[in-house]
Amino acid sequence: MGQPDSRESPGAEQLELPPGQRLQRGWPVTHYGPVPRFKPDRWEFRVFGATADGQKHCWNHEQFTALPFETVVADLHCVTKFSMVGAEWGGVLAREILTLAPPSPQATHVMVWAEYGFSSNLRMADFASERTVFATHQGGEPLTAEHGFPLRLVVPHLYAWKGPKWVRGIEYMTADRRGFWEERGYHNVGDPWREQRYSYQEEPGDGPEL
Repeated sequence: MGQPDSRESPGAEQLELPPGQRLQRGWPVTHYGPVPRFKPDRWEFRVFGATADGQKHCWNHEQFTALPFETVVADLHCVTKFSMVGAEWGGVLAREILTLAPPSPQATHVMVWAEYGFSSNLRMADFASERTVFATHQGGEPLTAEHGFPLRLVVPHLYAWKGPKWVRGIEYMTADRRGFWEERGYHNVGDPWREQRYSYQEEPGDGPEL
């Protein structure tokens, strides 16, 4: 459950992939730390920080899963060099959250927060992409715990670490700051087509101002 079928389309091996990536037929489990235990009665999704109204917005699990469900067909590019092509992600679009809990005009970035204090920073434009989705399903099935159940973020045009598993909320920010992997040497933007893997590759404007 939660894994794609083998590539069914002929010539899939000839699909264009980002530099250094290889086509993956399954869905490997990759993450840092243990798999958290889901407790639905304690689960909450929060939007806080530089919100338009200055307030924190919260949804419990029942409320969040009642939000409009959308499907996005998109690739997943892992910095460990595998790419899943044409996966079907189902869940709540990031744009829906931006509508329900809008950021202030001064907000330029988003910090995505997950279990155990894990975090990943995104430019607002990347978060607001029409294909950025808080996924609850993959391939028509609920995510497994190992793949991020009950909620993971998928940002198809960036490396997969930019979309954490086990998401618990987002923080709107008026200035950029690095998340968990970005503080440990990963690129602050993470565009796979530009092979932005590591912080030493950053150019002026890619990272927070010192």
